[in-house]
Amino acid sequence: MQVEHCERMIIEGRLEGETFLPWIERHARKLGLSQIVRHADGTRIALDLCGPAELIDAMEMGCLLGPIEVWVEGIARSAAPGR
Repeated sequence: MQVEHCERMIIEGRLEGETFLPWIERHARKLGLSQIVRHADGTRIALDLCGPAELIDAMEMGCLLGPIEVWVEGIARSAAPGR
């Protein structure tokens, strides 16, 4: 049985692409993760993700690999505040 937990994911890089936030929302939904965007600008996105740890890992890998118009320099993960 997979245990659900919540993490804060901070994505940094060149994130100006207008398609990245919809891309994040679409992929989180495909993975069955709930997500709340806490901050988003051209260089930093902070979001809280809840779901099985393995699927949050998959979301991190997906963000590192795509889409082509953004450049992710790094992703930091921590426990979501208040969880």
